[in-house]
Amino acid sequence: MPETLDTVVLGAGQAGLATSFHLSRRGIEHVVLERGEVANSWRTERWDGFHLNTPKFSQQLPGLEYDGPEPDAFSSLAETLSYFDEYAKLIAAPIRTGVAVSALRQVGERFRLSIGDDAIDAARVVVATGAYQKPAPTPFAASAPDDVLHLNTSSYRRSQDLPAGAVLVVGGGQSGCQISDELLGAGRRVYLSTGRCPWAPRRYRGREILHWLVESGFMDQTVDTLPSPAARLMCNPPISGNDGGHDCHPRWLAARGAAVVGRLEGFEGQTARFAQDLEESLAWGEERQGEILAKLDAYIEASGINAPKADSRESATPLPAIETLDLRDADVGTILWANGYRPDLGWIDLPVFDELGWPLQKRGVSKHAGLYFVGLHWLHKRKSSLLFGVGEDADHVAGRIAEAA
Repeated sequence: MPETLDTVVLGAGQAGLATSFHLSRRGIEHVVLERGEVANSWRTERWDGFHLNTPKFSQQLPGLEYDGPEPDAFSSLAETLSYFDEYAKLIAAPIRTGVAVSALRQVGERFRLSIGDDAIDAARVVVATGAYQKPAPTPFAASAPDDVLHLNTSSYRRSQDLPAGAVLVVGGGQSGCQISDELLGAGRRVYLSTGRCPWAPRRYRGREILHWLVESGFMDQTVDTLPSPAARLMCNPPISGNDGGHDCHPRWLAARGAAVVGRLEGFEGQTARFAQDLEESLAWGEERQGEILAKLDAYIEASGINAPKADSRESATPLPAIETLDLRDADVGTILWANGYRPDLGWIDLPVFDELGWPLQKRGVSKHAGLYFVGLHWLHKRKSSLLFGVGEDADHVAGRIAEAA
């Protein structure tokens, strides 16, 4: 017979732990199921040199908000994992690790969670399995040369593990830019294939930019203000927390020595073909940056804040156009797929998703009674999946569960 529980939270990352905190605060009995260890994706899908690209002051899981001496410093992977471990112990979350749920469906008036040959029946389920669970499709991977190593950013650990030679990085978002920077620092030749992604400077008008973004309300933008549901798929601006924090957009990487090229269009034998859209993509990213900075300038002026003037920005020099690249001649030994991630919720056998695979929900409360979501990108606000935003959504969902209990 399946075990019967009242409320089950799936996932022990920031979303699941924050939800557990708020459920416990309301006296709601629950269990957190985690397929691996606490913060499992952080442990198993980050590279060794990873640093958070949001400053330490943004580590604000409810009950363990950062109040240390370096608010604008950036946590290493080890420091980030220590923060999660400390938090799980602090809140005494009722976690069962090593429990992989393979399916969720309705059975009578309860939800049935399939776990190997076993099952759990629950009255309420909170899905907190993460915002970025599976890599976005790589349609050209099948035609790429077999004698070149292929791997996704979630499998990359360190430069010395890769075959000798140059690296073709496909994707100019956060992971692609940060790993490209690391590879350049290790003496690797890097070819960065980039599409359209908004930019942002690491620091602006005398401050770490996240301070401005939070205080101006930019991070509180709600999902209903987006121009279309597809806008949830737009990449986040690439900035880095490594080496004390710095810019990390394609032009910055080009100045460091990366060969930046347009979108990958496919392979013909050993030859990679790129769209001739590089300058248009770079201009698009710069335009989005300009829009963000204009909003921050307006906030600073309206608030009467005495901040240094913005640095003047010179016109960028066009980058060399590369239409094709012979991987063998360029000594490319690795193709690193860095073209983003998507939610992976196909194991939920319930009619609660839109055409893009996102749950049909409002502030984490799904259209299916008793089913909730926390931690998804743009669940309710721009900050919903982040360490300083997920607690707000978790609090709301826990409150709705308490009302229904």
